[in-house]
Amino acid sequence: MPKEYSKEELWNLYKKLPEELKEAIFSEATADNIFNICTRNEIEDDRISEIARYVGRVLMGVLPPDEVQKTLEKELGLKIDLAKKVTQEISRFIFYPIKPVLEELYKIEIAPLTKPSVVPPTTKPLEGAPPIEVSPEEEIERTKEDIYRETIE
Repeated sequence: MPKEYSKEELWNLYKKLPEELKEAIFSEATADNIFNICTRNEIEDDRISEIARYVGRVLMGVLPPDEVQKTLEKELGLKIDLAKKVTQEISRFIFYPIKPVLEELYKIEIAPLTKPSVVPPTTKPLEGAPPIEVSPEEEIERTKEDIYRETIE
């Protein structure tokens, strides 16, 4: 359970924050993003304000971003899949735009949401045929788009 802070403690922390975080905490865009994320994921009632509170704790520097999902699961009783999806959207729409400031505040590197995946081959191998080994360089070369175009007269 995240530590509870008094209003005075939070206010003192707020005064020491970088300007970008101060703006994000009281930003209408942040509030809209939280509301939209909750609405998209069918989260209603007082859980929206609780999610906003935990997002605020991250922006204040008292709840590390990588603990948000666990907190939503434990404190709000969200299922793992839902908590993960909500956390990913919060990271994308709220934390990512201020990523450098959050990294400095927590002295951590915030990882991208997902690793880029290799594009699978577009053709199916013949049934019973051995798999074709393709090096990463060949895969990249094969999937590059041809940017050369001739003019049509």
